[in-house]
Amino acid sequence: MDPRPFDAVLLVSFGGPERPEDVVPFLENVTAGRGIPRERLVEVGQHYSLFGGKSPINELNLELLEALRKDFADHGLHLPIYWGNRNWDPYLRDAARQMAADGVTHAACFVTSAYSSYSGCRQYREDLFDATNGLDVKLSRLRHYFNHPGFVGPLTEATKAGIARIPDAHVIFVTHSIPDSMNDASGGPGMKAYERQHQQVATLVADSVGVKDWSLAYCSRSGSPYTPWLEPDINDHLRDLHADGIRSVVVVPIGFVSDHMEVIYDLDTEAMATAKELGMVFERVDTPGTHPDFVAMVRDLVLERAAVERGESVERLTVGDFGPSHDRCSADCCLNARADHPTIA
Repeated sequence: MDPRPFDAVLLVSFGGPERPEDVVPFLENVTAGRGIPRERLVEVGQHYSLFGGKSPINELNLELLEALRKDFADHGLHLPIYWGNRNWDPYLRDAARQMAADGVTHAACFVTSAYSSYSGCRQYREDLFDATNGLDVKLSRLRHYFNHPGFVGPLTEATKAGIARIPDAHVIFVTHSIPDSMNDASGGPGMKAYERQHQQVATLVADSVGVKDWSLAYCSRSGSPYTPWLEPDINDHLRDLHADGIRSVVVVPIGFVSDHMEVIYDLDTEAMATAKELGMVFERVDTPGTHPDFVAMVRDLVLERAAVERGESVERLTVGDFGPSHDRCSADCCLNARADHPTIA
């Protein structure tokens, strides 16, 4: 339980609005610099009205914070845990200022995004650089954990439970779509790490539960219709499966750590409506959330990276063929297509 040189942990997340009047300003933060018309943001904002004009993500992060603090305390890991968001209160800059005021010098950053991509990694690292600019606080981003047993295990457990409820279902693994160009740059030019990492997790889960009839689909596409994004879209995929005679599906949201908007709207609302229209049985399984193994994984990653920083050898837990992800990214990893912006790590 030696966390040196870390004297804090920072939970880093996307953020979300908590009141109806916050929705459009939040979306303006998310899409800043992309030239998306306000009327389009108002249209997208209507999705939040189905859930009281708010996103569940902040409440889910509070639940994760509570679980992490309890797990750390139960295991004698004495580190304060802070929380900051990229796009809404509490902002990363405010969290960094609070850490500096509290005398924190080096914090380990756990990002609620398990995979490599610009939007899932480098953009966070850019914002973390901005958040600590001018402050005497060092940040170290913990490695990607898509193939850590603490992430794959809860997904496997949830999938097994879903299959038990619908034994003959086709399993659809779902993640957030990104532009093809962003996928190509993920992990480095031409690496396509985002897609490959999801294929690895889907394969690991499917093999663990003995499922051979499965596929990978995407949700939450946005932006210009003329820009190629990863496909198939979950709704189009449901229609294609139905045309092939599939009548029941178990949907596994492997791209998400908790049930935020992309899960409760894009899957539980929109995709479920498509399935109902087609007369298909639709079962969506749990995300890791505050599963004890997922919470314990964060502690494991902190202690692993602390040992690395001290120059010690350490076992890095992974499953599958890819091995542990790097601690520090190469300069050309998950490049920003619009600007050359400094980053941490």
